[in-house]
Amino acid sequence: MDLIDELQVLSSKIVKKRKDIQTEEATKNAFVMPFIRALGYDVFDPAEVIPEFTADMGTKKGEKVDYAIMKDGKPIILFECKWCGLEIDKEHKSQLYRYFSVTEARFAVLTNGISYYFYTDIEEPNKMDAKPFFEFNLLNFKESVAEDLKRFSQSFFDLNENVTAAVELKYTKHIKRLLAAQFTEPSEEFVKFFASKVYSGRLAPSVKQQFTDFVKKALQQFLNDQINERLTSALVTEEVVSSHALLILEKPVLTKEEKKKERESRIITTPEEIEGHNIVKTILQDVIDPTRVVMRDTINYCGILFDDNNRKPICRLHFNSATTKRLGIFLDNKTEEKILLDNINDISQHADKLKKTVSRYLQEE
Repeated sequence: MDLIDELQVLSSKIVKKRKDIQTEEATKNAFVMPFIRALGYDVFDPAEVIPEFTADMGTKKGEKVDYAIMKDGKPIILFECKWCGLEIDKEHKSQLYRYFSVTEARFAVLTNGISYYFYTDIEEPNKMDAKPFFEFNLLNFKESVAEDLKRFSQSFFDLNENVTAAVELKYTKHIKRLLAAQFTEPSEEFVKFFASKVYSGRLAPSVKQQFTDFVKKALQQFLNDQINERLTSALVTEEVVSSHALLILEKPVLTKEEKKKERESRIITTPEEIEGHNIVKTILQDVIDPTRVVMRDTINYCGILFDDNNRKPICRLHFNSATTKRLGIFLDNKTEEKILLDNINDISQHADKLKKTVSRYLQEE
């Protein structure tokens, strides 16, 4: 599943189980660990996630943050968790503030398993900002916000890019809030700015009040115009789609050969699949002639076959997912065991199983 799908599943779980969760530890197990797992990190691998990470500060020993996301042996994201029935406040943030200053992590997350507040050190190096640059609520989120969250997943995490994105997220968020406030109650400075552009006289109190009303109306009309323009554009698009659908309905029935060609046109063989095929051929070269190890790509997976015979599969490369890669190995001709790969070269770790599969086919000859 993609990140957005996993978050929606977790959101549904929270709605159903929230009342049953009565402790902080239960919140971590039921909500926070699945959230970290949805980001692509293995919560049971200490090379990726360390629970109760030590964050000693000066003479104060035994300080521990709930989770530390690790990369190359160093913490990159700290998680401080609270009970899901607790409203996060300043006191809880100050605890995370202390942990942040004594570790190498550039990102820290304060959460009650439902709301997630992301912090960094934009204003002063190695000192956690007072306000989060990004907020995420599992019970109320937009797909665009989930895309911002994806930056912090294992597959997409890049320290420099994320720090740059954090700066942008922080200030655009505040600017949007200021704009929203101006729509409902424009400030004096805001009104003066527009009045100075269109009015040459003195801005007396009565004129200022007039322009306050003008600005409010203009903003509302501008917003309505934008909405109407979007709706009109959507209607035009719908008409185009409907016309396209009509053309599809009128399209003649394809022959078996034409269907096959259409299906093949949707298959895209990636460089990673080609590399995986080459690794398998290298593994098996001391067992059989590499020319007998044939790749046959499909829409859902890339198959590697013995003598190009689909009844004699050697393995399958499940590389279509953006976040995970799996190797499918056949214990017999029908049963497929899917193995998670950290990278393509991990295929070599399963050389014995691949050779065993090929040996079985050789015995049948």
